[in-house]
Amino acid sequence: MNSFQRSGIGMTSQRTRERLVSRLKQEGISKQAVLDIMSQTPRHLFVDEAISHRAYEDTALPIGMGQTISQPFIVARMSELLLDSGKLDTVLEIGTGSGYQTAVLSQMFKEVYSVERIGPLQRAAQKRLRNLRLFNIFYRHGDGYLGWQEKAPFDAIIVTAAPENIPEQLIEQLAEGGRMVIPVGAQNDVQDLVLLQKIDGELEQLSLEKVKFVPLVTGTID
Repeated sequence: MNSFQRSGIGMTSQRTRERLVSRLKQEGISKQAVLDIMSQTPRHLFVDEAISHRAYEDTALPIGMGQTISQPFIVARMSELLLDSGKLDTVLEIGTGSGYQTAVLSQMFKEVYSVERIGPLQRAAQKRLRNLRLFNIFYRHGDGYLGWQEKAPFDAIIVTAAPENIPEQLIEQLAEGGRMVIPVGAQNDVQDLVLLQKIDGELEQLSLEKVKFVPLVTGTID
C-alpha cells in the first residue's frame, strides 16, 4: 500500500488517472515505473478546486503568481529521462511550483531537494506533500540559479523553468555519471528540452524536443 492509499485518497479519480496514463503510453512514455507513479499520483490535489475537474487533462494549468503546473506528458517525459541516471539516491529539483513533479520524484529517488523562489507557492506545496505523507523531500526557499551547493553533488537535476543558458552552478552540482534535464531557450518563446550527462568530468548534451516553460527568474519572493 503506497502513501496515497494510506492517507485515504488513493482511489479518488483513479479511473481518470488511468485514462491519462493510457494517453501517456500512446504518446511514447514507455517506462512502467513512471507510468505506475503517474497512475497513483493525485494531480487534482495540486491545483485549485475550481479547476480540479481539468486535473487529468494532458495540459498545463495555472497555479497562481504567473506559474503553471506542467503538462502530465512533460512531467512523465522528464522523469523518465532521469531514471537512466543509474544511481537514484538524490535529485535536485529547481522549481517546486505546485509540488506535483516533486511528488513524482519522491517516489523515484531516496531524497528530493527542491528549490523554489516564490515563498507562498513553496509553503502551499510543502503542506500538500506533507498531507500526502511524502517525507523524503527537503525544501529551500531560494534562487534556482544557485542550486543547493551544500547538498551537492546530485545524482540527477531537473529544472522546471527555462533559463536562456544552462546555469554553471547547476552543472557543477551534478555528480559524475549524473543526468540533468532542463528546458533552455529565450523567454516567452519555445525552448529546447536538453538532456545532459556528466561522464569523466565532461558533459554530453542532447537536445530532445521543443517545449514551453515559464522563464527561470533570479531572486526570491517571500
